[in-house]
Amino acid sequence: MTKREEKLFINGDEAVAIGVRLSRPNVISAYPITPQTIIVERLSEMVEDGSLKSEFMHVESEHSAISAAMGASVVGARTFTASSSQGLLYMVEGLYYAAGGRFPIVMVNANRSLALPWSIYGDQSDSLSQLNSGWIQLYAENAQEALDMVIQAYRISEDPSVLTPFMVNIDGFVVTHMCEIVSIPDQEKVDKFLPTFFTKNKMSFDKPLNMGMSTTPQDNLEFKYQQNKAVIDSVKVIEEVDKEFGKIFKREYGGLVEAYHCSDAEGILITLGSLTGTARVVVDKMRSEGKKVGLLKIRYLRPFPIDKVNSICKNIKKIGVVEKDISFGYEGTLFTNISSSLNRLENDPKIVNFICGLGGRDVSKKDLEEMFLKVLDDSAFANNDRVQFIGIKVSVNGC
Repeated sequence: MTKREEKLFINGDEAVAIGVRLSRPNVISAYPITPQTIIVERLSEMVEDGSLKSEFMHVESEHSAISAAMGASVVGARTFTASSSQGLLYMVEGLYYAAGGRFPIVMVNANRSLALPWSIYGDQSDSLSQLNSGWIQLYAENAQEALDMVIQAYRISEDPSVLTPFMVNIDGFVVTHMCEIVSIPDQEKVDKFLPTFFTKNKMSFDKPLNMGMSTTPQDNLEFKYQQNKAVIDSVKVIEEVDKEFGKIFKREYGGLVEAYHCSDAEGILITLGSLTGTARVVVDKMRSEGKKVGLLKIRYLRPFPIDKVNSICKNIKKIGVVEKDISFGYEGTLFTNISSSLNRLENDPKIVNFICGLGGRDVSKKDLEEMFLKVLDDSAFANNDRVQFIGIKVSVNGC
Protein backbone atom coordinates (compact mmCIF):
# COMPACT_ATOMS: atom_id res chain seq x y z
CA MET A 1 0.00 0.00 0.00
CA THR A 2 1.35 3.41 -1.00
CA LYS A 3 2.09 5.67 1.95
CA ARG A 4 0.02 8.85 1.90
CA GLU A 5 1.78 12.19 2.05
CA GLU A 6 1.20 14.27 5.15
CA LYS A 7 -0.76 17.47 4.46
CA LEU A 8 -0.19 20.71 6.39
CA PHE A 9 -1.90 24.10 6.29
CA ILE A 10 1.16 26.34 6.06
CA ASN A 11 2.47 29.43 4.35
CA GLY A 12 4.98 29.53 1.50
CA ASP A 13 7.98 30.36 3.68
CA GLU A 14 7.23 27.40 5.95
CA ALA A 15 6.81 25.17 2.88
CA VAL A 16 10.24 26.26 1.66
CA ALA A 17 11.79 25.47 5.05
CA ILE A 18 10.31 21.98 4.95
CA GLY A 19 11.61 21.51 1.41
CA VAL A 20 15.07 22.50 2.59
CA ARG A 21 14.89 20.14 5.56
CA LEU A 22 13.90 17.26 3.29
CA SER A 23 16.90 18.07 1.06
CA ARG A 24 19.34 17.63 3.97
CA PRO A 25 21.74 20.56 3.40
CA ASN A 26 25.03 20.43 5.28
CA VAL A 27 25.26 24.20 5.80
CA ILE A 28 22.64 26.96 6.02
CA SER A 29 23.95 30.54 5.93
CA ALA A 30 21.19 32.83 7.10
CA TYR A 31 20.42 36.51 7.41
CA PRO A 32 16.81 37.65 7.93
CA ILE A 33 14.97 40.09 5.70
CA THR A 34 11.23 40.54 5.17
CA PRO A 35 9.45 38.65 3.64
CA GLN A 36 11.83 35.65 3.69
CA THR A 37 12.65 35.78 7.45
CA ILE A 38 10.24 32.97 8.32
CA ILE A 39 12.28 30.59 6.15
CA VAL A 40 15.49 30.96 8.14
CA GLU A 41 13.60 31.17 11.45
CA ARG A 42 11.96 27.79 10.84
CA LEU A 43 15.24 26.28 9.69
CA SER A 44 16.97 27.49 12.86
CA GLU A 45 14.21 25.84 14.89
CA MET A 46 14.64 22.59 12.96
CA VAL A 47 18.38 22.58 13.61
CA GLU A 48 17.78 23.38 17.27
CA ASP A 49 15.23 20.58 17.79
CA GLY A 50 17.35 18.07 15.88
CA SER A 51 14.91 17.41 13.04
CA LEU A 52 17.52 18.85 10.65
CA LYS A 53 21.16 17.94 11.08
CA SER A 54 22.92 20.92 9.56
CA GLU A 55 25.37 23.66 10.44
CA PHE A 56 23.28 26.84 10.87
CA MET A 57 25.36 29.99 10.40
CA HIS A 58 23.65 33.23 11.47
CA VAL A 59 25.89 35.66 9.65
CA GLU A 60 26.06 39.46 9.91
CA SER A 61 24.81 40.39 6.44
CA GLU A 62 23.52 39.11 3.11
CA HIS A 63 26.97 39.54 1.59
CA SER A 64 28.30 37.25 4.32
CA ALA A 65 25.46 34.79 3.70
CA ILE A 66 26.41 34.18 0.08
CA SER A 67 30.12 34.22 0.97
CA ALA A 68 29.60 31.57 3.66
CA ALA A 69 27.55 29.46 1.26
CA MET A 70 30.38 29.59 -1.28
CA GLY A 71 32.93 28.73 1.39
CA ALA A 72 30.95 25.65 2.34
CA SER A 73 30.22 24.65 -1.25
CA VAL A 74 33.88 24.89 -2.20
CA VAL A 75 34.66 21.97 0.14
CA GLY A 76 31.79 19.88 -1.26
CA ALA A 77 28.96 20.71 1.15
CA ARG A 78 25.31 21.02 0.13
CA THR A 79 24.35 24.60 1.01
CA PHE A 80 21.28 26.80 1.31
CA THR A 81 20.63 30.50 1.76
CA ALA A 82 17.74 32.92 1.28
CA SER A 83 17.23 36.60 0.69
CA SER A 84 15.01 39.32 -0.75
CA SER A 85 15.04 42.78 -2.33
CA GLN A 86 17.89 45.01 -1.11
CA GLY A 87 19.37 41.94 0.59
CA LEU A 88 19.64 40.19 -2.76
CA LEU A 89 21.34 43.27 -4.17
CA TYR A 90 23.79 43.19 -1.28
CA MET A 91 24.65 39.64 -2.39
CA VAL A 92 25.23 40.61 -6.02
CA GLU A 93 29.04 40.47 -5.94
CA GLY A 94 28.82 36.94 -4.57
CA LEU A 95 26.18 35.82 -7.11
CA TYR A 96 28.68 36.19 -9.93
CA TYR A 97 31.42 34.45 -7.95
CA ALA A 98 29.13 31.52 -7.14
CA ALA A 99 28.08 31.08 -10.76
CA GLY A 100 31.59 31.49 -12.14
CA GLY A 101 32.94 29.04 -9.56
CA ARG A 102 30.24 26.51 -10.52
CA PHE A 103 29.01 26.14 -6.94
CA PRO A 104 25.51 24.55 -6.88
CA ILE A 105 24.11 26.69 -4.07
CA VAL A 106 20.33 26.78 -3.74
CA MET A 107 18.80 30.09 -2.73
CA VAL A 108 15.17 31.06 -2.24
CA ASN A 109 14.48 34.69 -3.02
CA ALA A 110 11.26 36.19 -1.69
CA ASN A 111 10.45 38.66 -4.45
CA ARG A 112 10.09 42.19 -3.09
CA SER A 113 10.13 45.71 -4.47
CA LEU A 114 13.37 47.67 -4.61
CA ALA A 115 13.88 51.09 -3.02
CA LEU A 116 13.16 53.93 -3.45
CA PRO A 117 10.30 54.34 -2.52
CA TRP A 118 10.98 51.92 0.32
CA SER A 119 8.52 49.04 0.37
CA ILE A 120 8.31 45.64 2.02
CA TYR A 121 5.77 44.43 -0.54
CA GLY A 122 6.31 42.23 -3.51
CA ASP A 123 7.18 42.70 -7.14
CA GLN A 124 9.83 40.87 -9.17
CA SER A 125 12.31 43.69 -9.78
CA ASP A 126 14.94 42.18 -7.49
CA SER A 127 15.50 38.80 -9.14
CA LEU A 128 14.86 40.01 -12.69
CA SER A 129 17.70 42.48 -12.28
CA GLN A 130 20.04 39.49 -11.84
CA LEU A 131 19.33 37.40 -14.92
CA ASN A 132 22.89 38.00 -16.12
CA SER A 133 24.49 36.73 -12.91
CA GLY A 134 24.64 33.16 -14.22
CA TRP A 135 22.13 31.54 -11.85
CA ILE A 136 19.30 29.29 -12.95
CA GLN A 137 16.09 31.15 -12.15
CA LEU A 138 12.69 29.58 -11.47
CA TYR A 139 9.45 31.34 -10.46
CA ALA A 140 7.07 29.26 -8.33
CA GLU A 141 3.33 29.86 -8.47
CA ASN A 142 2.38 28.70 -4.97
CA ALA A 143 3.64 27.10 -1.75
CA GLN A 144 3.41 23.53 -3.04
CA GLU A 145 5.47 24.32 -6.10
CA ALA A 146 7.97 26.22 -3.93
CA LEU A 147 8.52 23.22 -1.65
CA ASP A 148 8.82 20.76 -4.53
CA MET A 149 11.14 23.01 -6.48
CA VAL A 150 13.61 23.38 -3.62
CA ILE A 151 14.08 19.61 -3.81
CA GLN A 152 14.28 19.62 -7.61
CA ALA A 153 16.68 22.59 -7.50
CA TYR A 154 19.33 20.57 -5.65
CA ARG A 155 19.00 17.65 -8.05
CA ILE A 156 19.31 19.95 -11.08
CA SER A 157 22.06 22.27 -9.86
CA GLU A 158 24.22 19.40 -8.54
CA ASP A 159 24.08 17.45 -11.79
CA PRO A 160 27.69 17.12 -13.06
CA SER A 161 26.70 18.60 -16.43
CA VAL A 162 25.15 21.65 -14.76
CA LEU A 163 26.98 22.62 -11.52
CA THR A 164 25.25 26.00 -11.48
CA PRO A 165 23.63 27.83 -8.55
CA PHE A 166 19.84 27.86 -8.50
CA MET A 167 17.48 30.66 -7.43
CA VAL A 168 13.90 29.68 -6.55
CA ASN A 169 11.75 32.83 -6.59
CA ILE A 170 8.48 33.17 -4.68
CA ASP A 171 6.31 36.29 -4.62
CA GLY A 172 6.54 38.26 -1.40
CA PHE A 173 3.51 37.96 0.87
CA VAL A 174 1.28 36.49 -1.89
CA VAL A 175 3.21 33.20 -1.61
CA THR A 176 5.52 33.73 1.36
CA HIS A 177 2.80 34.54 3.90
CA MET A 178 -0.42 33.13 2.44
CA CYS A 179 -1.42 29.73 3.84
CA GLU A 180 -2.59 26.76 1.81
CA ILE A 181 -2.77 23.00 2.14
CA VAL A 182 0.61 21.57 1.16
CA SER A 183 1.50 17.90 0.64
CA ILE A 184 4.75 16.99 2.38
CA PRO A 185 6.91 14.46 0.51
CA ASP A 186 8.06 11.37 2.37
CA GLN A 187 11.68 11.68 3.53
CA GLU A 188 12.60 8.20 2.34
CA LYS A 189 11.37 9.00 -1.18
CA VAL A 190 13.21 12.31 -1.18
CA ASP A 191 16.43 10.55 -0.15
CA LYS A 192 16.08 8.20 -3.13
CA PHE A 193 15.29 11.08 -5.48
CA LEU A 194 18.04 13.32 -4.10
CA PRO A 195 21.15 11.33 -3.17
CA THR A 196 23.98 12.69 -1.03
CA PHE A 197 25.83 15.48 -2.82
CA PHE A 198 29.17 14.60 -4.34
CA THR A 199 31.28 16.74 -6.65
CA LYS A 200 34.82 16.74 -8.00
CA ASN A 201 34.65 20.54 -8.14
CA LYS A 202 35.92 21.06 -4.60
CA MET A 203 39.07 21.62 -2.55
CA SER A 204 41.07 18.45 -2.03
CA PHE A 205 44.45 17.61 -0.54
CA ASP A 206 44.69 14.64 -2.90
CA LYS A 207 43.83 16.56 -6.08
CA PRO A 208 44.36 20.29 -5.46
CA LEU A 209 42.33 22.68 -7.62
CA ASN A 210 42.48 26.41 -8.17
CA MET A 211 38.93 27.35 -7.11
CA GLY A 212 39.16 31.14 -7.37
CA MET A 213 41.30 31.72 -10.41
CA SER A 214 42.08 34.84 -12.37
CA THR A 215 42.37 34.71 -16.16
CA THR A 216 43.92 36.65 -18.97
CA PRO A 217 41.98 37.91 -22.00
CA GLN A 218 43.28 34.85 -23.83
CA ASP A 219 41.42 32.49 -21.47
CA ASN A 220 38.36 34.28 -20.10
CA LEU A 221 36.06 33.70 -23.06
CA GLU A 222 36.43 29.92 -22.77
CA PHE A 223 35.39 29.97 -19.11
CA LYS A 224 32.28 32.01 -19.93
CA TYR A 225 31.49 29.73 -22.85
CA GLN A 226 31.52 26.71 -20.54
CA GLN A 227 29.41 28.55 -17.97
CA ASN A 228 26.83 29.45 -20.62
CA LYS A 229 26.83 25.92 -22.01
CA ALA A 230 26.12 24.50 -18.54
CA VAL A 231 23.00 26.65 -18.21
CA ILE A 232 21.84 25.65 -21.69
CA ASP A 233 22.57 21.98 -20.93
CA SER A 234 20.40 22.28 -17.81
CA VAL A 235 17.32 22.31 -20.07
CA LYS A 236 17.53 18.57 -20.61
CA VAL A 237 18.21 17.95 -16.92
CA ILE A 238 15.28 20.15 -15.88
CA GLU A 239 12.86 18.23 -18.11
CA GLU A 240 14.13 14.82 -16.98
CA VAL A 241 14.17 15.72 -13.28
CA ASP A 242 10.62 17.10 -13.39
CA LYS A 243 9.31 13.95 -15.08
CA GLU A 244 11.07 11.73 -12.55
CA PHE A 245 9.71 13.85 -9.70
CA GLY A 246 6.23 13.43 -11.17
CA LYS A 247 6.52 9.66 -11.26
CA ILE A 248 7.66 9.48 -7.65
CA PHE A 249 5.57 12.22 -6.01
CA LYS A 250 2.63 12.43 -8.49
CA ARG A 251 3.22 16.15 -9.13
CA GLU A 252 4.72 17.22 -12.43
CA TYR A 253 5.07 20.87 -13.43
CA GLY A 254 5.75 20.72 -17.14
CA GLY A 255 9.43 21.51 -16.94
CA LEU A 256 10.30 24.93 -18.33
CA VAL A 257 6.79 26.22 -19.04
CA GLU A 258 3.13 25.31 -18.62
CA ALA A 259 0.59 25.99 -21.37
CA TYR A 260 -3.08 26.30 -20.46
CA HIS A 261 -5.73 26.32 -23.22
CA CYS A 262 -3.25 27.67 -25.75
CA SER A 263 -3.76 25.25 -28.65
CA ASP A 264 -6.88 26.97 -30.04
CA ALA A 265 -6.52 30.37 -28.37
CA GLU A 266 -7.10 33.60 -30.27
CA GLY A 267 -5.20 35.50 -27.62
CA ILE A 268 -3.08 34.60 -24.60
CA LEU A 269 -1.42 36.17 -21.61
CA ILE A 270 2.09 35.18 -20.53
CA THR A 271 2.72 35.26 -16.78
CA LEU A 272 5.45 34.70 -14.22
CA GLY A 273 4.97 33.53 -10.62
CA SER A 274 1.83 33.80 -8.49
CA LEU A 275 -0.12 35.86 -11.05
CA THR A 276 -0.57 32.62 -12.96
CA GLY A 277 -3.04 31.19 -10.46
CA THR A 278 -5.36 34.18 -10.73
CA ALA A 279 -5.01 34.29 -14.51
CA ARG A 280 -5.94 30.61 -14.76
CA VAL A 281 -9.24 31.30 -12.98
CA VAL A 282 -9.91 34.15 -15.41
CA VAL A 283 -9.20 31.89 -18.38
CA ASP A 284 -11.75 29.36 -17.11
CA LYS A 285 -14.39 32.10 -16.70
CA MET A 286 -13.82 33.58 -20.12
CA ARG A 287 -13.73 30.15 -21.77
CA SER A 288 -17.13 29.40 -20.22
CA GLU A 289 -18.36 32.58 -21.93
CA GLY A 290 -17.09 31.42 -25.31
CA LYS A 291 -13.95 33.52 -25.49
CA LYS A 292 -10.93 31.64 -26.79
CA VAL A 293 -8.19 32.76 -24.42
CA GLY A 294 -5.17 30.93 -23.08
CA LEU A 295 -2.32 31.23 -20.63
CA LEU A 296 1.39 30.54 -20.87
CA LYS A 297 3.17 30.23 -17.53
CA ILE A 298 6.89 30.83 -17.68
CA ARG A 299 8.52 28.76 -14.94
CA TYR A 300 12.19 29.12 -15.86
CA LEU A 301 13.51 32.45 -17.09
CA ARG A 302 17.07 31.08 -17.09
CA PRO A 303 17.63 28.95 -19.02
CA PHE A 304 15.19 30.81 -21.26
CA PRO A 305 12.69 28.32 -22.79
CA ILE A 306 12.88 29.67 -26.33
CA ASP A 307 11.91 26.41 -28.07
CA LYS A 308 8.92 25.84 -25.78
CA VAL A 309 7.69 29.43 -26.04
CA ASN A 310 7.94 29.47 -29.83
CA SER A 311 6.31 26.06 -30.21
CA ILE A 312 3.30 27.18 -28.16
CA CYS A 313 3.03 30.64 -29.75
CA LYS A 314 3.62 29.71 -33.39
CA ASN A 315 -0.11 29.86 -34.25
CA ILE A 316 -1.18 32.58 -31.81
CA LYS A 317 -1.76 36.05 -33.27
CA LYS A 318 -2.24 38.17 -30.11
CA ILE A 319 -0.13 38.02 -26.96
CA GLY A 320 0.01 40.05 -23.77
CA VAL A 321 3.00 39.74 -21.44
CA VAL A 322 2.07 40.49 -17.83
CA GLU A 323 4.83 41.25 -15.34
CA LYS A 324 5.65 42.93 -12.06
CA ASP A 325 8.79 44.85 -12.99
CA ILE A 326 10.00 47.56 -15.35
CA SER A 327 13.38 48.27 -16.94
CA PHE A 328 13.14 52.05 -16.65
CA GLY A 329 13.13 53.86 -19.95
CA TYR A 330 12.25 50.77 -21.96
CA GLU A 331 9.97 47.83 -21.09
CA GLY A 332 9.55 44.88 -18.75
CA THR A 333 12.39 42.37 -18.55
CA LEU A 334 10.12 39.39 -19.22
CA PHE A 335 8.71 41.20 -22.27
CA THR A 336 12.21 41.81 -23.65
CA ASN A 337 12.97 38.10 -23.40
CA ILE A 338 9.62 37.00 -24.86
CA SER A 339 9.62 39.47 -27.76
CA SER A 340 13.18 38.48 -28.68
CA SER A 341 12.07 34.87 -28.84
CA LEU A 342 8.93 35.58 -30.88
CA ASN A 343 10.90 37.54 -33.48
CA ARG A 344 11.93 34.16 -34.84
CA LEU A 345 8.33 33.18 -35.66
CA GLU A 346 6.81 33.44 -39.14
CA ASN A 347 3.32 34.27 -37.85
CA ASP A 348 4.53 37.67 -36.53
CA PRO A 349 2.15 37.88 -33.54
CA LYS A 350 1.02 41.18 -32.07
CA ILE A 351 2.54 41.56 -28.62
CA VAL A 352 1.98 44.06 -25.82
CA ASN A 353 3.54 44.50 -22.39
CA PHE A 354 1.29 44.99 -19.35
CA ILE A 355 3.17 46.37 -16.32
CA CYS A 356 1.32 45.85 -13.03
CA GLY A 357 1.71 44.95 -9.38
CA LEU A 358 4.70 47.21 -8.73
CA GLY A 359 5.37 47.72 -5.03
CA GLY A 360 2.87 45.00 -4.17
CA ARG A 361 -0.17 46.60 -5.87
CA ASP A 362 -2.98 44.01 -6.09
CA VAL A 363 -3.65 42.55 -9.53
CA SER A 364 -7.27 41.44 -9.53
CA LYS A 365 -9.25 39.04 -11.70
CA LYS A 366 -10.95 42.11 -13.16
CA ASP A 367 -7.57 43.57 -14.11
CA LEU A 368 -6.53 40.38 -15.87
CA GLU A 369 -9.87 40.03 -17.65
CA GLU A 370 -9.47 43.59 -18.95
CA MET A 371 -6.03 42.67 -20.26
CA PHE A 372 -7.46 39.64 -22.05
CA LEU A 373 -10.23 41.75 -23.58
CA LYS A 374 -7.75 44.39 -24.75
CA VAL A 375 -5.71 41.68 -26.44
CA LEU A 376 -8.76 40.08 -28.07
CA ASP A 377 -10.30 43.30 -29.42
CA ASP A 378 -6.97 44.77 -30.58
CA SER A 379 -7.32 47.89 -28.40
CA ALA A 380 -4.05 46.97 -26.67
CA PHE A 381 -2.25 47.38 -29.98
CA ALA A 382 -4.16 50.39 -31.36
CA ASN A 383 -1.65 53.12 -30.51
CA ASN A 384 1.51 51.06 -30.87
CA ASP A 385 2.05 51.39 -27.11
CA ARG A 386 4.21 48.36 -26.48
CA VAL A 387 4.23 49.09 -22.74
CA GLN A 388 1.02 49.79 -20.80
CA PHE A 389 0.83 50.40 -17.06
CA ILE A 390 -2.20 48.83 -15.40
CA GLY A 391 -3.93 50.65 -12.54
CA ILE A 392 -2.31 54.10 -12.70
CA LYS A 393 -4.34 56.30 -10.33
CA VAL A 394 -2.67 59.72 -10.57
CA SER A 395 -0.65 61.73 -13.05
CA VAL A 396 3.13 61.62 -12.94
CA ASN A 397 3.20 65.14 -11.46
CA GLY A 398 0.85 64.03 -8.72
CA CYS A 399 2.94 61.06 -7.58
